[in-house]
Amino acid sequence: MAIYHLSAQIISRKSGRSSTAAAAYRAGVEITDQRTGEVHDYTRKRGIESADIVMPSGSTWSPTRVELWNTVEAKNKRADAQVAREFLVALPDELDAGQRRRLAVDFAQELADRYGIAADVAIHAPGKEGDQRNHHAHILTTTNRVEGDGFGNKVRELDLVAHNMGGGVGKANEIDRIRARWAELANERLREHGHEARIDHRTLEAQGIDREPTQHLGPTATAIERRTGQASRKRQDFDQDVAERLTQAKKAGELERLGQVLERSILDLSGDIEAAKNQRIQEQAAELHKRALERSEVEMGHRYARALENVTTETLATVPGLLPAQAIKRALHQVGKEVAEAGQVPDVDVIAVRRQVQAQPGMQQRLAHAAELEARGQAILAEIAGMGGIKRFMYDTKGMTEDAHKRLAAAKLERIQVGNAVELSPEVQAALKTSELATQARRQTFVTVKELDQVLERTERGLAPWQRPEHIYRVPETVTRVVDRARAIAPASLQGMQAAEVERMTAKAVDVAWKAPASQREFDVRVSRFVMPAVERRQQEREQARERQQGQGMSR
Repeated sequence: MAIYHLSAQIISRKSGRSSTAAAAYRAGVEITDQRTGEVHDYTRKRGIESADIVMPSGSTWSPTRVELWNTVEAKNKRADAQVAREFLVALPDELDAGQRRRLAVDFAQELADRYGIAADVAIHAPGKEGDQRNHHAHILTTTNRVEGDGFGNKVRELDLVAHNMGGGVGKANEIDRIRARWAELANERLREHGHEARIDHRTLEAQGIDREPTQHLGPTATAIERRTGQASRKRQDFDQDVAERLTQAKKAGELERLGQVLERSILDLSGDIEAAKNQRIQEQAAELHKRALERSEVEMGHRYARALENVTTETLATVPGLLPAQAIKRALHQVGKEVAEAGQVPDVDVIAVRRQVQAQPGMQQRLAHAAELEARGQAILAEIAGMGGIKRFMYDTKGMTEDAHKRLAAAKLERIQVGNAVELSPEVQAALKTSELATQARRQTFVTVKELDQVLERTERGLAPWQRPEHIYRVPETVTRVVDRARAIAPASLQGMQAAEVERMTAKAVDVAWKAPASQREFDVRVSRFVMPAVERRQQEREQARERQQGQGMSR
C-alpha cells in the first residue's frame, strides 16, 4: 500500500556538514571539495538506482555534479552557511522503477522552476533486509537561485522563519504547499498507471482516522535489528508505550481521574505561566549569547584570513605559530599523496627491449652472417692444426691462417656493429630514457618524503615548518608547497580552537606582514622576504647597535 512521507532538512556548515559530502553520499560517487581539499568517496555504496541533476527550465548552465556542489560551497563563504536543503520522499511501491524515477525527477523539476534552484535527485532502493517497499528519493537542492553559470541570492520563501515573519503560528507556508503538491503529483501518477492506492499529506486526525500514528525506527535501530536479529531498544520502547496506553485505557475511572488532574492544573495555572515565562526568558538569553559567540568566531576567522594574505611564504615557513598545526598536517597529507602519485612512474625492462630489437629479421640476418664467418674461420684453423709436415709443405698454411683470422675479425666486427645498432635503435633509446626518468622520479620522491617527514616532526614539536640556514635565501620547493597549501586551508581549520589562540595567531600574522620597500635601491639591499617577529627584530637591532658602538670606541 502506498504511504505518504515527505520530510525536509537543512545541510548547514555550522553543524560540520557540506553539500559536497551530502551529494557524494546520496549519488554514490566521489567528489573532492575544492574549498577544503577533502575527498568524499562513496563509490562503494550500494542501492543507488539513479542520480540526476535538474536545472531550472530557463537555465543554459549544465554543470556536472562535482562542478555544481563545489560552486555552491564557493558561493556560501560564512562558517555557519546553509549550503543545501534536502527533501526526502517515499516513492509508491505500486509504480515500476522507470515510473518512480520520472515521478521524482518531475517533482524536482517543479521545485527547480518554482524557486529557480538546482536539484540533485538520487533514488535509493530498499535495504536488503528491510522493508522491500521502501523505495525513496533524496532531492538535494541549492539554497541559492541559479543565475547564469553560478548562483545569486538565497531562496527566502523556503526559509520557514523568514516566511512566517508577521504571520501567525500555523499559517500556511511553502513547506506545507510542497507537501500537498507531492501528494497531488504522486496520486496523479498512481491514477495514470491504473492503481487504486492513494496517499494523503494530512494528519490522521484531519483524515478522520482513529489510530495512533506509526512510529519510524530510523536507520540506526533498523541496522541493529538486522545485525542482531533481535528487537532494538527503540522498538522495545515503542511496544512498551503501546502496552502502557492500553493498560491505562482499561482502568476504571480513567475519565474521572483525568478530570481531577485537570481541576488541579487549573488551580496552579498562574504559577505555571510565570515559571514558563522565566524559562523562556532564560532560553532566549542563552540563544542570544550563543549567536553572539558564533558571530565573534566568524569575524575572528575573517580577520585571521586577511592577515595571512600579507605574510610571505618564506615567513610562514620560518616563523612558528602562524598556522594551526592541524592545517599543516592536512597540507602534509595532501602534498604527500600528490608526491606518491607522481613517483609512480612505470619502469621498463631494457634488457627485454634489447632482445626484441635484436630478434628483428634484419638483425638476425647479420648475426647469422657473423656466425657463418666465425664457423668458417674456426674450421680453417682446425684443418691447419690437423695437417702433417708434408701437407703443410704442400699447402700455403700462412695464407690460410691469415684468411681464417680475417673471417674471425669480420665476425666480431659484425656482432659489435649489430650491438651498436640495437643500442641506438629508437626502441632501446626510448626504454633507456623512460628507465632514467623512473629512477629520477623515485629518487626525487625519496628526497621529498624525507623533507615532508622533517616538516611533520618540527610541527609536532611546535616549531616552524622549516629552519633556515644562514646561507640559504630560498625555501625548498617541498616546504613551499606545504605552507602555501596550509595557508589556503588554515581559516577552515580554526573550528574548535580557543578564541585567544586565534587572536594570538592573527596578531602575529599582522606583526610579520611583508611591506614592500619604498625604492628599488632599498629593495635591492633588502631583497630577502624572510620577516622576523618584532621581538626578534628588536633584539637584532640592539645587537647591531652594540657592535657599532664597540667599533666606534676602538677607532678612537
